[in-house]
This record gives sequence, C-alpha cells and structure tokens, in this order.
Amino acid sequence: MQQISFLLLFPLIPAVLLAIVSHGRTRNIIVWFSSLALIFVSIGLASNYLAGEPAFFQIDSPHLDKLFFAGEIILSVYFLWRCFGIKKKELYIPVVIIIQAAIMIFLEMSGKLPKVENAFYVDNLSLIMVLIIGIIGTIICIYALGYMKEYHEHHAEMSDGRRGFFFVFFIFLSAMYGVVLCNNLVWLYFFWEVTTLCSFVMIAYPKTEEATRNAFHALGMNLVGGLGFTFAILYCVFFSKQPTIELDKLIHAGPALAIVPACLICFAGLAKSAQLPFSSWLLGAMVAPTPVSALLHSSTMVKAGVFIIIKMAPVLQHTNAGLMLAGVGAVTFLMTSLMAVSQSNAKRVLAYSTIANLGLIVTCAGVGTYEALWAAILLLIFHALAKGLLFITVGTIEHKIGSRDIEDMEGLIKVKPMLGMIIIIGIAGMFLAPFGMLISKWACLKALIDGGPILAVLLAYGSAPTLFFWSKWMGKILSVSEKSKELESRVDGNEAVALLSLAIPTVLTCLRSEAHTSELLS
Repeated sequence: MQQISFLLLFPLIPAVLLAIVSHGRTRNIIVWFSSLALIFVSIGLASNYLAGEPAFFQIDSPHLDKLFFAGEIILSVYFLWRCFGIKKKELYIPVVIIIQAAIMIFLEMSGKLPKVENAFYVDNLSLIMVLIIGIIGTIICIYALGYMKEYHEHHAEMSDGRRGFFFVFFIFLSAMYGVVLCNNLVWLYFFWEVTTLCSFVMIAYPKTEEATRNAFHALGMNLVGGLGFTFAILYCVFFSKQPTIELDKLIHAGPALAIVPACLICFAGLAKSAQLPFSSWLLGAMVAPTPVSALLHSSTMVKAGVFIIIKMAPVLQHTNAGLMLAGVGAVTFLMTSLMAVSQSNAKRVLAYSTIANLGLIVTCAGVGTYEALWAAILLLIFHALAKGLLFITVGTIEHKIGSRDIEDMEGLIKVKPMLGMIIIIGIAGMFLAPFGMLISKWACLKALIDGGPILAVLLAYGSAPTLFFWSKWMGKILSVSEKSKELESRVDGNEAVALLSLAIPTVLTCLRSEAHTSELLS
C-alpha cells in the first residue's frame, strides 16, 4: 500500500513546485528527479505483484470519503466557473455539470453508500497501466522540457505558461494512477473527472479561439460520458439487488446483476476513448502542444477509457450489450482508418489512427473471450509505445522543418537521419512484422474469427487503409529528392533522451511479443 500511496500522492509535490518555479534548469531537475522516482516505484509495484493473484488493500479512514466528496464539489465549481462566456451551442455543458454534482451530493447525503472493504487493488491489467503511466508518461514529461522551450521560441507572441503546463502534467499522472488502482467507484469517478479537467486545460493552452472551442468540445463530450458513470454509481446504490460501489464486487456479480451499471460505465469509457460518435473531440484536441497529444490523447488518458471497458468485459461477455459494444468498436476502427487515408497533417493521421486502434481494443473487449482480451491487452501495450513515440517525433520534426505535413517530410532520412530512423521505428511498430501492433492484430483477428466472423471482416477491411497510409508515410521519409536540404539545428537533449527511450523499447518488445503470441495462439 505504501507504493500505491506514493504513486497517488508524490506527483502532487513536483506539481506544486513546478507551479512556483520559473527557472529553466531548476524545472529540469525537478522533472527529471520526479520522473525517475515514478518510474522506479512503478516498476517496483509491478515486480511485486505482476503475474500474481489480484491484491486488495483496505483503508480505514472515513475522512477520506469527505475529502473526495469535497474534491468532486470543487471540480464542479471550477467547471461551472470556466463555463462563463460559453456559446449557446455549449450550454448543455453546465447542465451536465449540475446534474453530475446533484447526483453526487444526493449519494453523499443519502447515507446509503455501501461500506467499502477494499479501496485499492492491483491486478495484471492495472499493473500494465501503471507501467504505461509511470514509464511512457514520465518520458513524455521529460520530452516536454525541450519541446515547450522550442514551442515558445516559435510562438513568441504567446505568454509563457510552462509553470501551469507542468503542474497539470503531474496532476494528471496522479489522477491516472487513481483511475487504474481505485476499487472504490466513487473515488475512481473523482480521478476520472480530474483527467477530464487536465485534458480541458491542456487543449486550451494555446489560448486561441480554436483551442478554446476545441477544449470546451472535449470537456462536453467527456462530461457526457462522466454522466453515465454517475448514473452507474446511482444504480449500484439504489437499484441493485446487491448494493456495492466496489469495482471487483460489481464485476463478480455477473450479467444478471451488473449489466446495467457495466453498460453505463462502458458508455463513459467510449466517450473517454473517443469512439464514435464521440471521436470529434480527440481530433480537435490536436491543437494542443504535441506533448499533450502524446500523453493525454494517445498514450494514457484515452487508454483509461479502454481500460475500464476491458475491466467490464467479463460482465458483457455473451450478451447483446457486449455485441453492440464490439460493433461500435469495429465500425469506429473501419471508419477512422478510412478517414486517415485522406489526411496529410501528421498529427491528424495519428489522431485518426489512435481512435481506430482504440476501436479495435473496444471490439476485443466486447467479444470478451480469453483470446480477445489477450489481444486487447497486447494492443493496449504496443499502441501506447508506438503511438507515444510517433507523436513526440512528429513534434520534434515540426520544429526542425517548420511543418507537420507528411509531404514536407520527404527525404527526412537524409537530412535528419536520427529523426528519420526513429519515426521509421514508430511507423514500423504500427503495421510491420515482427512489431507488436501487427502481432496484436493477428491475435485479434484469430479471436474475432472464432467469436464473431462479421467483426473479423470489418477488421480486415479496416486494416487495408492502415497499410496504405503507413506505407505512404514511410515512403516519403525514406525517399531522397533534390528538395532535400541539410538542417543544422540540433535536437534538444531532453527530447533526444525521450525519443531514444521510447524507440528502443518499441524494438525490444517486438521480440517478446512474438514469442508470447505464438504460445497463446498455438
């Protein structure tokens, strides 16, 4: 429990320090030290419990319930305050906020919230997420040190908001640890909404009209999903035959007792993971600085959505609700893969690809068989690695060549060999053998053929355009033309460390993935 407490509370310390400190070198020291500490403890927690039985942890402190309730009210008040000046088409946002707050106040005042025996837990899935947050998340934080410095050099007209930027980054890491380790649904909901807050603030960072509108759009879509979460808790307390607000007990109750709250929580997961019809918020979020796209909108926050859906898979297996969920994921995968083909903006290609691959994970979770869930987890791991690497590489390339258009990356392998090789590794990680994403899709196809042939057909049709746009992009980078010009500017040291820190594991994990998947499918 000490390691869990550290992961939840420690990020608050660098968050506060970074909100105060404006000196660049001091900021670097704080971020590096804090990131290494989180990496070390995340690996330590995983080494203690990974591959073992789920472990549960009790906390006997009634004051914590009041603290979380106060936090939920503060969040609601803050959201309502930010809603001053919104446009008419966004008026639904404060309505949703008020409804959510009213439900949580009613639950707290009713006195009927069931007693929680185990407030926190660890299992294999949550530990995988801990490693993604603790390693990939902190590497992106280190990358942001160099990127944000160059970002403000390229946007001299913009006020320097890096103190608030890094403050929100570490708050987000704390909230993500809470999402994947909380067994108390009320506490989990609080952390869930904190990730929504962080996403809203970070998308609005450029302070342009477009960024503000896209931030509110993302806020609205995620709050609508959060409303489903509050209704799920309400159902668990007042309408369930076995009232509980413990995640493990809800899952073990099975479809007969838990199908309604499971569907409501999956609805929240669909919104968080930007599945159709919620996908537009993630595309709009690409106006944010690249570290935000890499961390919140590719590697971690959207993974919270598919994480909770995978958790609910045992309840939805062999049900019409599970089949509908799988259908939503499969259609999302097909449609967004097709949409990516027409894009030349690298970040939009990555955004569509992110939504598509999350759809594939949702499809596997909806099917819910052992093989499908293994495929979903493999997709979760390898997508976080490869897509995080791709996003930060695109951010660095944009600063070096002055464009994020794929056409302008022609001959990158010649003018910037290191960047060219790293982005090739990221692209290969998404669609070439023996990298993990292709192997994961193979596992997914095998599971869908056994459990839902129609879904397998959608996977096949959706995979074809992905082959096209990844091949096109790779070809542009590897081609050499007379237009290619030498670029003298060097990559910032923090960015270089982050790029290599994600590129090397992307290569190494393909060796392990091939062996594990072959064993699984044999």
